[in-house]
Amino acid sequence: MKRPFGYFVHHQGRGHAERCAAIAGALPPDRPLTIFCAADDIFPAMPATVSIKRIPSLFEPTGQEAATADWVPTPSTLHCAPLGWPGIRQAMAAMANWFADADPALMICDVSAEVAQLARICSVPHVKVLQHGDRSDAGHRAAYDGAAGILAPFHADLAQPEWDDAMRARTCFAGGLGVDTRVPDRAAARARIGVGAEEELILVMAGGGGAGFAQAPLGVGARTRPSARWITIGPVVRDWHATEPANIEHRGWVDDAADYVAAADLVIASVGNTTCQQIMAAARPWLAVPEWRYFDEQHRKAEALAAAGVACVRPHLPSSADAWAQALDDTRGSHDPDRQRAMIAVDPAADTARWLEGLADRLWSVPSTTEPVSPIPSPASA
Repeated sequence: MKRPFGYFVHHQGRGHAERCAAIAGALPPDRPLTIFCAADDIFPAMPATVSIKRIPSLFEPTGQEAATADWVPTPSTLHCAPLGWPGIRQAMAAMANWFADADPALMICDVSAEVAQLARICSVPHVKVLQHGDRSDAGHRAAYDGAAGILAPFHADLAQPEWDDAMRARTCFAGGLGVDTRVPDRAAARARIGVGAEEELILVMAGGGGAGFAQAPLGVGARTRPSARWITIGPVVRDWHATEPANIEHRGWVDDAADYVAAADLVIASVGNTTCQQIMAAARPWLAVPEWRYFDEQHRKAEALAAAGVACVRPHLPSSADAWAQALDDTRGSHDPDRQRAMIAVDPAADTARWLEGLADRLWSVPSTTEPVSPIPSPASA
């Protein structure tokens, strides 16, 4: 067996675990993988070579924390590193002990600047998963600059303009990674979710990383387009002052989101990773409305989507009937289905696995020269 890979998975939302599972399934059978996560029940069935180690959360208190140390400032190189938290000590110790015992070839970090820096401090090469957002701070830069490689689970055309050539040269872009981007047949999908063949369906969807959209503006939108059937999936924040018409229905969490996207005539959605990939694969008109996230992640991703011509973007849900009518017209008028489909790779998990294996080979092969070795190119630039 080869030296193992390690993988830290953030347990908020679903995209981190889905990416990890896709990569795990694509790695060669002689490459062991150990996953560290605060939740061990968010993963699908894994190959026999994969083990999951549950660790305490790095940011959720347990009641044993020493709040008396909160007056000590956090240095700019760290994001979430409160003092006096036993759970953080236990989590970091579990990973550091594994580094010493397993002698891993790589540690993949999705995502935590602190875990990435821990790997580097422990002399373990790490791969940092890249997310959109304002991440030029010292903590993110330390995680990126110290990485052996960077993994971006999206197409290279969605890169932010400030990511320079040197950073992109170390980056593997993998559009669609971790998402089942097979698009169900539209007619069959409509039959399964109970939507008529001739009905206009406007789908509103929110992912698992936040609280979802507010009820009141959706009611205004549904009244603006009374001939359409509006269905929401995912969380919706209830507003006491919302006056909803009869053409909107809230279905909450569903197991068949791909059917809803395939059935839709237009999608209104935030810009979480899974949501983005599903909509672009289905090539649907998309009104993208970013939700609040740390480091303005969704707002910067929305800017990238608009620049790439794959979504119509508004900073928030329209707040009046006129604004809704304009947003829906703009969404339909700017729709480019071919451009959307081009954002999804044919087999991003296989591309990523090959890139990781090549990176490990480069890191641990015996050098034949004293000359510095250039980073291996990503699949997008090969």
